[in-house]
Amino acid sequence: MNAPVPDLTDKVAVVTGATGGMGQVIAAELVRAGAHVITIARNPARADALRARIGAEAADRLDVIAGDLSRRADVLTAAKTIRDRYGEIHLLVNNAGAHFSEHRLSVDGVEMHVALDHLAAFGLTTLLDEPLRRGGARVVNVASDTLNDTRQIKLAGRPRPATVDLAGVQSLAELNSAKGFVPFEAYARAKLMTVTAGYALAPGFAADGVTVNALHPGLVATGIIDDLVPSLLRPVGPLIRRSLLTPAEGASSALRLATDPALAGVTSRYFNRDEESRTPPVSHDPAVQEKLLVLSRAHFTG
Repeated sequence: MNAPVPDLTDKVAVVTGATGGMGQVIAAELVRAGAHVITIARNPARADALRARIGAEAADRLDVIAGDLSRRADVLTAAKTIRDRYGEIHLLVNNAGAHFSEHRLSVDGVEMHVALDHLAAFGLTTLLDEPLRRGGARVVNVASDTLNDTRQIKLAGRPRPATVDLAGVQSLAELNSAKGFVPFEAYARAKLMTVTAGYALAPGFAADGVTVNALHPGLVATGIIDDLVPSLLRPVGPLIRRSLLTPAEGASSALRLATDPALAGVTSRYFNRDEESRTPPVSHDPAVQEKLLVLSRAHFTG
């Protein structure tokens, strides 16, 4: 940990992806700091592992809601359950995400990177609008610096930023189509969309003290990394993993952004670990931001 998490007694935190390696660390550290943590879990057995990590003495401060965040209905239901149970939310860490090596559609007909890596975070952030505002919350979107360079092997040449072209797009189901599908680029595009949407949402939240930021936690030894390793490098995969950050090291950057008093009021920023960084110009384009908000909201209201 870079710094201890401050006292969070009586604070309410929502953490997605809390049954995975980095998410478990984030959730456990917030509980240990006194927060009441809510997570949404598709796999009850993995939620039990999170409870075991937290320990029996703090089990009453972990609320697990069943749901699959790639499904629109489950995001809507989970958000309603949270609103019904909690009047205020003080932290929202959108950590859930995955890389899919083949083209797959969600039950709603949306490509899975878009569904899980973008729409889940967007849906919870907007559907929890009122309790976030009442809590003056910090929203932290865990992204990936693949959005700044979609090359899997970076031995030569210039960075190739992710792109998102919404011209003529009527539905997010049109993005990351099967034709010409490149998994790594699809993953980076979805992460770029989440960061872009965060920039667009931040000004509207600011009057109520809600901040919206995103970060790349570094290259962390998680299941996603196994999927992202190019086939050419698979034979040395174990060596690559040993050179990566541990889940605890990756979690430290997210926890800092979510809890460090020195970052109070900081909003609409992107951090590469602990350093503020830039994202592709398209993410700052007001027209792209507005179109993305319209299309993302339509997914949950249409």
